[in-house]
Amino acid sequence: MSDATSLPALDIEAWTCPAPLRDRPRVVMGHGGGGVLSAELVQQIFAPAYGGEALAQLGDSAVLSLGGARLAFSTDSYVVRPLFFPGGSIGDLAVNGTVNDLAMSGARAAYLSCGFILEEGVELDTVTRVARAMGAAARTAGVEVATGDTKVVEAGHGDGIFVNTAGIGVVPAGVDLRPQRVVPGDVVIVSGAVGVHGVAIMSVREGLEFGVEIASDCAPLGGLVEAMLAVTPDLHVLRDPTRGGLAAALNEIASASGTGVVLQERAIPVPPAVANACAILGLDPMYIANEGKLVAFVPRERADAVLAAMRAHPLGADAVVIGEAVEAHPGMVVARTGLGGTRVVDLPIGEQLPRIC
Repeated sequence: MSDATSLPALDIEAWTCPAPLRDRPRVVMGHGGGGVLSAELVQQIFAPAYGGEALAQLGDSAVLSLGGARLAFSTDSYVVRPLFFPGGSIGDLAVNGTVNDLAMSGARAAYLSCGFILEEGVELDTVTRVARAMGAAARTAGVEVATGDTKVVEAGHGDGIFVNTAGIGVVPAGVDLRPQRVVPGDVVIVSGAVGVHGVAIMSVREGLEFGVEIASDCAPLGGLVEAMLAVTPDLHVLRDPTRGGLAAALNEIASASGTGVVLQERAIPVPPAVANACAILGLDPMYIANEGKLVAFVPRERADAVLAAMRAHPLGADAVVIGEAVEAHPGMVVARTGLGGTRVVDLPIGEQLPRIC
């Protein structure tokens, strides 16, 4: 055996941390992940720079009063790689993502804007495919693309196609969806299986095979929300768990409402293919993005009726109760495991899978 003097010198300066450090002076990928770093970026840089009561809502969309109407207004940018994947494309995401953000305020999307940033050299056939996918998705969602813009950047200064969409819709009278309305006793319902979109993107991007094709759940949720509101306008809050997954959405609601959340881990619907992929790769499906699911906090006395209405809609057929809001541990989400233990479900620092929307 060699003695210690024969070991090579350690270059500590070359060591790297697998998670982004929160005191770095530059942007890291985790700042776009919908977790702690994203929240700090908004709270420490953007919100102080812009100010304003509307921005302070920090919801999926802002609810504004204009000309006697209550409008929901939202914007989102899409940088997904690859551009096309099982179950959709960047065009589908650009429409459905903004439509769903408006739906989480109870609004039915009416009009969208669309901004394209194209990289020099991208094939026009690819641009055509994306545009046609957007048009088809808009018609399915019942929304009109009313205005737009196009910019081109030099080759090597983009990644083919980036898309931004903004949308507006009218919020019905009597609808008030925001986390501050959550109270202990509210029932937590998720509209279907989680983790599907992120795993679908990863399987294509990394060339992984899991025995069956996993297709994205990308879909417009406006119709499902309308069915829920038809049962009762007194839903307390809705979220579509995109970046950061179900865990991020629940932590944001718990923090903003000042309540705790208790989940029944075994009740959370995770498809076998997604569970197997996550087990192989060491990922947690609760932190993986979805693009066609929502989570709802509903008054207990209305939960059964809302759940039945969700299950009667194609996009809520697999809806289940996964937990409740509680007085204990305010601002914290915990899950009761199948073995009888309890684990804390933290807000993620960054994101397990970047560039998924």
